[in-house]
Amino acid sequence: MSIELWLYYSLAVLILTASPGPSVLLCMTKAVTEGFRASMYTALGSLTAIVSIMTLSFSGLGVVIATSEVAFNMIKWFGAIYLIYLGYKALTSKQETYQIFDQDKASSIATKSSLYLSGFIVGASNPKAIVFFTALFPQFINTSEPLLTQYLIFAITFTIMEFSWLTIYSYLGARSSNWLLKKGRAKYFNRITGGVFIGAGVFLSASSRAST
Repeated sequence: MSIELWLYYSLAVLILTASPGPSVLLCMTKAVTEGFRASMYTALGSLTAIVSIMTLSFSGLGVVIATSEVAFNMIKWFGAIYLIYLGYKALTSKQETYQIFDQDKASSIATKSSLYLSGFIVGASNPKAIVFFTALFPQFINTSEPLLTQYLIFAITFTIMEFSWLTIYSYLGARSSNWLLKKGRAKYFNRITGGVFIGAGVFLSASSRAST
């Protein structure tokens, strides 16, 4: 793979990963309410899901999913319902104040597996990622070169950028928690994030393969 081709790919991935989406919102929310370390388990779950989607797309299975109306809609509606569920939980929360947690102890607030699973579900339930990668890879794959080597370069580049941005957004969320979660502000934070989650779910439910 030439350095020029890698740079073009890196630019496309940079734009994709830097743009806030449901996974970013979830990681920031976890960072605010449960601490930076807790949000990293959520980020790892999301990253695992998206890298899995990338692998499917690269192997050609993504084409099947992206072109199947049934598969696309099943993933789409699962993701939309889960996002709306997260929004409903936030909107109906009676909590007005969160304890400001010690970041070093934050990972004990919720189980690591539940944080990881939450991130994985949100990351895996966006069919747009499948369509994106299915459309992206053919633009950069050189069929005359070893495919495994190209896949590793693509995957490592994406993983570094995606995890870096999730970490940055999580850090910003954790840094803002002292101000956001002072007495009385937690309910407003829940209302805002709840509305955004529901909005994201509605937007996802209205999406189609043709709009990508």
